Amino acid sequence: MRELIAKRAAKELNPNTIINLGIGIPTLVADYIDDDLHILHTENGMLGVNSVSEEDIDPLVVNAGKLPVGEAIGASYFSSADSFAMIRGGHIDVAILGALQIDSKGRIANWAIPGKDIIGVGGAMDLLEGAKKIIITTSHTSNNGSPKIVAECTFPITSERVADTVITELAVFNWKEGQYELTELMGDATLEEVQSKTTASYSINNQLLEVEKV
Repeated sequence: MRELIAKRAAKELNPNTIINLGIGIPTLVADYIDDDLHILHTENGMLGVNSVSEEDIDPLVVNAGKLPVGEAIGASYFSSADSFAMIRGGHIDVAILGALQIDSKGRIANWAIPGKDIIGVGGAMDLLEGAKKIIITTSHTSNNGSPKIVAECTFPITSERVADTVITELAVFNWKEGQYELTELMGDATLEEVQSKTTASYSINNQLLEVEKV
């Protein structure tokens, strides 16, 4: 499921873009992009991130999730302060983030669950405010089966910024005219399955409706 979502997210990326990958499913997107066409950024201070084999791991070269990464040709290092200045200055083209909830207003909650310990918000708030495009990659439901795409977030909101695209193992939603539009079904998912596992309001792309009628 995670690989399916990551592979689909990679198709959203245009050549020659600077991309920040969040923790979890977003990190898997790196396996499906061309290092010569995309530049990966990490908020702990590196531009030009790529994958690394086990024999080449350097314990000091990690991404924001503390996972080992490699250095693309021309990679550069800088302070975390400079990295966040890049984000806040609007120099990140795309941020791919995970989410605990996404609501009908396009807002996401991805940094805290009331009553549970957390590591911290990291760069999520800054990325949501500063990146030019936001892609959310997440499972459609939580571990207990409750919907993640909801009418209104019950977890603390990370930002009021609208997430442009939401990709799950069941569907792809794109923000259009003030609401999410279901534009694609993933795998063997059906419109009925998506509806039964989504409490947020959304529209359905006309092409999907036509296919369903057939």
